[in-house]
Amino acid sequence: MMHYVALIHQDADGSYSVSFPDIPGVVTAGETIEEAEEEAAELLAYAIEESDGAIVLNPPRTLDELNKDPAFVAASKDVIVALIEFDADADAAE
Repeated sequence: MMHYVALIHQDADGSYSVSFPDIPGVVTAGETIEEAEEEAAELLAYAIEESDGAIVLNPPRTLDELNKDPAFVAASKDVIVALIEFDADADAAE
């Protein structure tokens, strides 16, 4: 299993969006926190499997490493910080 640190934001409509500090521009969402986390894991598995260079998959940093990054510290205020695990070998279509 691989993992990335994610930021889960509650949107104005009550849904949740997920972004990844180590993968700029990759965002997903869900109606609940659990659904947002599931969508995030599926998106990461798909990005690994189908990446054609359009998505830059930087190596994941640890939370300790991210906490030394002022941009992450600022972005992580008032959001849920979560570890999203995903199976890099899973078939994204399942």
